[in-house]
Amino acid sequence: MRETLSVAGVANSWGLTEFPVATSPPPDGPPEVLDHTVGRPVPGVSVRVVDENEREVAVGEEGELRLKGPQCFLGYVDEALNADAFDADGWFRSGDRGRVDADGNVVVTGRIKDAIIRNAETISALEIEGVLATRPAVADVAVIGVPDPRTGERVCAVVVAQPGAEVNLPMLAEHCQSKGLSRHKSPERLEIVEALPRNLTGKVLKNDLRARFSA
Repeated sequence: MRETLSVAGVANSWGLTEFPVATSPPPDGPPEVLDHTVGRPVPGVSVRVVDENEREVAVGEEGELRLKGPQCFLGYVDEALNADAFDADGWFRSGDRGRVDADGNVVVTGRIKDAIIRNAETISALEIEGVLATRPAVADVAVIGVPDPRTGERVCAVVVAQPGAEVNLPMLAEHCQSKGLSRHKSPERLEIVEALPRNLTGKVLKNDLRARFSA
C-alpha cells in the first residue's frame, strides 16, 4: 500500500465501537511495527492480556485483550449486557485475541468467537486468512472451524477464486507452510464459493458460513 499510494507510511490502528482508537503506531515507524502490529496504546489507554482464567499473561503470550481509557463507552443502554462487557476490575473485554510484544506494541490475532479449537489448541482464523490472501489465485477468503469428531474442529478455508484461476487444498496447505505456518494450522477442508456473505458494513458473516458448511 505504501508503494501504491507513494506515501512514507500507513498506520494500522486498533479500536472498537465501544472503545475508539485504542492503539496506533507512528506512520513513519519501522516496517516490522507497521506491518505486523497495531502499535502501542495511545496516551491515557492501558492494555492488558489475560488467559481464560482471568490471569494476566507474560509479555508475548496470547490471550484476550482488555482495555481501560477515557474514550471507553460508559455502557450499553441494556444494562444487562454490561456484566459481560466489563470484568470485575473495570477492564473492557474487547473480545479480541492478541499479545503485547517486548516493545509494548499490540498484535491482534483475531476475534475470540472466530477462534478454531483443534486438539484443545486455539488457532487464529485471522492469521490463516492473512496468509491465504497472499496467494495470487485467491480473490477473497474466510477461515472457519467446522466440527470434526477426532480433533473437535478442523480448519476450513472458504475461498473466492480469481477468474480462471485454479485453487485446490494441497496448493493452499503448501502455501501456508511456505509462509511459516505450522502444519496443524493449514486448511484441512476447502470450499469454493462465488462470493462471501457480508453485512452492510462489509463484515463477513461467518455464522452463515459455519451453518452452511458444518453439516
